[in-house]
Amino acid sequence: MPKSEDVAKHIHVGIGGWTFAPWRGVFYPDGLPHAQELSYAASRLTSIEINGTFYRTQTPATFRKWASEVPDGFIFSVKGPRYVTHRGELKDAGESVARFLNSGVIELGDRLGPLLWQFPPFKKFDEADFAGFLELLPKDFDGCRLRHVVEVRHASFCVPQFIRLLREFEVPVAFSEHETYPAIADAAGDFLYLRLQKGDDSIATAYPQEAIADWAARLKIWIGGGAPADLPCIEAKPARIKPRDIFVYFIHEGKVRAPAAAMALIEKLKS
Repeated sequence: MPKSEDVAKHIHVGIGGWTFAPWRGVFYPDGLPHAQELSYAASRLTSIEINGTFYRTQTPATFRKWASEVPDGFIFSVKGPRYVTHRGELKDAGESVARFLNSGVIELGDRLGPLLWQFPPFKKFDEADFAGFLELLPKDFDGCRLRHVVEVRHASFCVPQFIRLLREFEVPVAFSEHETYPAIADAAGDFLYLRLQKGDDSIATAYPQEAIADWAARLKIWIGGGAPADLPCIEAKPARIKPRDIFVYFIHEGKVRAPAAAMALIEKLKS
C-alpha cells in the first residue's frame, strides 16, 4: 500500500471550474462573496480544472491572480482552447498552440499542472495528423516544464496504434468515465488524468460511497505503480510499471454534487 504522504502529494482531486450559481448555498456558504469562491474551493479540494480557457483567451494578470488565491501544493489543470483542437488538420495548429502558451498560462507558476487538449466527439483518429499535433506540444516553455494530456471522444481512437503513439510522445490520454465517450485506461507519460462524468445529483456525494471507495482503491494501485484490473485497456502490452502523479476531476452534467464527490474521495484516500 502506498504511504499516506505519497497519496497526498501525488493524487490531486477536484472539479471543473469554480464559478457555478447552483453551488451557492450547497457547496459555498450563503453570503460568501463571489470573489472568495476560488480560495474557498481551494481550501477543500486539491485541484481544479480551468475550463474558461477553452472558450476565451485569458491574460497574464488573470493567471497570476488565480495562482495567488490558492494554497501551496494546490494544482490547476488548464484546458487548451477549442481553436486548437476543433479544426480539420491538427498538424496546422502550431500558431494557435503558441498563442495559447503566450497568453500567460505559465504565470500560474508551481500551481500549473497538465494542459488538457479536448477533442470533439466527431474527431476521428488519423495517425499521421495526430502525430503531427503531438509534435507541436513543447515539453517546456520559457523555462517552465509543461505536461500535456489529450481527451478523445470517438471510438476510432480505441486502437493499439493510438496508445503506441502516445507512449512515443509520452502524452497520456484522459480516462473518461462517460455514457458514450471511450474509456481508455492505458497509461502513457508520467501522470494519469481522469474525468469522472457519471455523477448523480440525487446522491449527496454524486457517486455512491461504494463507487467512491472503488475509485480510491484504483488510485492507490496506480500510485503504487500497478494498474487496476477492472478498467479497459487497448494495448495488449502494458505500460512500464512506475508510480505516476494522478489528477481526478468530477465533472458531470448537473454537477451540483461534484464538489461533494471530490471531497468524499479526498477523505477516502486518507484511510
